[in-house]
Amino acid sequence: MRHRRVATAYLVASVTAAVLLAPACRDVGPQTGSETNFLTSCDASCGDGLACICGVCTRACSVADECSALASGAACVAVAERPAEAACAGAESAAFCDLSCSGDADCEPLGAPFRCRGGFCRAPDDGETATACPATTLSIGDNDRTVTVGDATRSYVVRLPASYTGASSMPLVLDFHTLGGTPAAEAEASGYRELAEREGFIVAWPQGVDGAWNIGPCCTTSRDVDDVGFARALVQQVQAEACVDGKRVYAVGVANGGGMAYHLACNAADVFAGVAPSAFDLLVESEQPCQPSRPVTEISFRGTADVLVPYEGGAQQAPNGANITFLGAVGTFERWAELNQCTGTPSAADSNGCSTYSSCANGAEVTLCTAQGGGTAWGSPEIGWATLKRHALP
Repeated sequence: MRHRRVATAYLVASVTAAVLLAPACRDVGPQTGSETNFLTSCDASCGDGLACICGVCTRACSVADECSALASGAACVAVAERPAEAACAGAESAAFCDLSCSGDADCEPLGAPFRCRGGFCRAPDDGETATACPATTLSIGDNDRTVTVGDATRSYVVRLPASYTGASSMPLVLDFHTLGGTPAAEAEASGYRELAEREGFIVAWPQGVDGAWNIGPCCTTSRDVDDVGFARALVQQVQAEACVDGKRVYAVGVANGGGMAYHLACNAADVFAGVAPSAFDLLVESEQPCQPSRPVTEISFRGTADVLVPYEGGAQQAPNGANITFLGAVGTFERWAELNQCTGTPSAADSNGCSTYSSCANGAEVTLCTAQGGGTAWGSPEIGWATLKRHALP
């Protein structure tokens, strides 16, 4: 069962603005989003007694009850509590009616055109049309699939959760196995299979050539493997066979699979909105050039006692015999902060050992979660997903 975030009511900063807006808003009787222009984009004015606030037609509020007439589930949301990409300038202390979401299904009370964008329901802009879902050719549960990449036939398993209906789009997560692993083993161990059922997203487990992923000089023995092309082709094929939210595609993985998630953030930022690697780090720039096309949200999970990928980084010999150099957990954290143009200092580690740069370009986040005394292990899917699902492609 998906968990919907509960917004907290705040007072509107400007009493004058609230007084001016309130009479017009309260004259509006009970309606639904499909009958008004609630949460449609606006530049200046809105009909039906609504006001243009932070670029959407809505109403100012001080208590949640003032929003219930607009749509079921609408709440009074403070700008300060919204994700960075959903905030608005000039209204840092304002509150207004909005409908939060973790997927398109949460927006169904507003009507068919509405989609989940940046954690909140939005109608398409005037020049945008809602993307129709393709006919679903996959079954609920696990589906064995292959896709051709160049001259190679690659395999993967994709799972539709029980909540999938095909009527609205869902996020897609690619979960990459460790060295020598398989889709079945990764599905059993990572926790994303169970999380996908609870949260309502599609998950795919790719199979690596030689049981490995090709990352710079590491780690396959077949050096011409195009794993970035494989990931791109996999996403395109799942989008053709199921209703996928193309703005909310993510990569996760452990050890060598975590390195693959990093590699996609570096080389396929146009497809992947965020990554959550475990038990791996970036290699030095000369071995693994990383210049993503846009800021990419990244949350990593590392153990200080990892003997395979030392927390402090340094030179290692890869399983394929190549000499590689890890940046280390903190070095990778700082490198992503640089790549994402983060400012300020990271937050102090919380109870889960997670420290975050939250002021980054285009609303991206960079997080390092450290397990003191931890070894090579899968990071928390719940913590990873809580970060990833807040971020979508522009």
